[in-house]
Amino acid sequence: MSKIDLKKELGEAYRTSSKTVAIVDVPELRFLMVDGTGDPNTSDEYREAIEALFDLSYALKFSIKKADSANDFVVMPLEGL
Repeated sequence: MSKIDLKKELGEAYRTSSKTVAIVDVPELRFLMVDGTGDPNTSDEYREAIEALFDLSYALKFSIKKADSANDFVVMPLEGL
C-alpha cells in the first residue's frame, strides 16, 4: 500500500504556473499551526516554532504509522501566511 500524499492528490493546489492565474477549490483540511510575529530571517522564536512544528509532525506521522501501517502519509511542506 502506498503512502497518502496530499501534494499529489491535490496537485492543482500545490503546482504553480507562472503563465496563468487560476481559482483553485481546496477541500477543508486539518493543519498543525503556530501563530506569531517577527522576521523569519532573524527571529529565534520563529526558528524554534518551525522546529517544534516539524518535530510534532514527524512524531505524529511515525506514531500513526506504528499503530497502523496502512495509514502512512507524507508530511506536507511548510506553508505560511
